[in-house]
Amino acid sequence: MLTVQSIPAFNDNYIWLIHNSHNHCVVVDPGDATPVLKVLEEQSLTLDAILITHHHHDHIGGISELKRHYPNLNVVGPASEPIPGISQSVEDGDQVELFGERFMVLSVPGHTLGHVAYVGDGKLFCGDTLFSVGCGRLFEGTPAQMFQSLKKLASLPDETEIYCAHEYTSSNLAFALVAEQDNPHLQRYREDVSRMRAQGISTIPSTLRQEKLVNPFLRCEQPSIKKSVADKAFDDSDLETFAALRRWKDNF
Repeated sequence: MLTVQSIPAFNDNYIWLIHNSHNHCVVVDPGDATPVLKVLEEQSLTLDAILITHHHHDHIGGISELKRHYPNLNVVGPASEPIPGISQSVEDGDQVELFGERFMVLSVPGHTLGHVAYVGDGKLFCGDTLFSVGCGRLFEGTPAQMFQSLKKLASLPDETEIYCAHEYTSSNLAFALVAEQDNPHLQRYREDVSRMRAQGISTIPSTLRQEKLVNPFLRCEQPSIKKSVADKAFDDSDLETFAALRRWKDNF
C-alpha cells in the first residue's frame, strides 16, 4: 500500500502527498508550491506527478512552480476544466497508475462542472466534493449533479479512506448537529473532533463508513433529516431534501 501524508497550506487546505518506498511521490491539488518543495527537500523525495481535482486556484496555484523544479512532471487533471499545465487529461472511467496501484477517475460534478476524484488503494482523493460531515458548495453545478456525485462516492466500499482538501470538520459539525440533533454518532464524533483539534491533529482522513453515520448530505433518505428541512423543502424527495439542506448550509 502507498503512504499518504498531509501538507497544510493556506488557512485550511490539505495538499496530499502520496509516496512509495523508493522516495518517489505524487501530490494532489498543490495550491501552493512552497510547502511542497519544503517537504520534498526535507524528506529527499522526487516528485513524479501531480493529480488535480478541479480548477480553483487554491488547488492549482503551485503547478507552474513545481514544473519549473521538475520539468518532466506528469500533471493529471480533468479534461473539461481550464487548468494550465495539464499533460494528461482524464475523465470518468479513466485510470491512472501510481507506483503500481491503479486509481480510477470518477466524474463528480457539483462544486465545479468538471470536478473529478481519484480512487484506488482503498483511498479516495475527492477535492471539494465530499468533506467530513459536509460537502462542497455548488459554485457551478446543480443540486441534482452534486446529489448524484455524492451517491457515486457513497457506493464505494465502506472502508474507503476519504482524503478531502480542507479541514472543515469542526464547522461542518456545528451545522450537522443542528440538522440532526438526536444522532448519537454525531455527538460522539464531536467529542473526538474537539479532542483532535485541541491537540492540533488533523481530522482527515475520515472513512466512508464514518461519513454514512454522521454526514447529513449522505443521509438525505433518513426521516430525521427530512424532518429538519420540512419547512425549507418543496417536497420530501431525497433530492429536494439534499437541495434544501445545501441551501440551509449556505446561509448557516
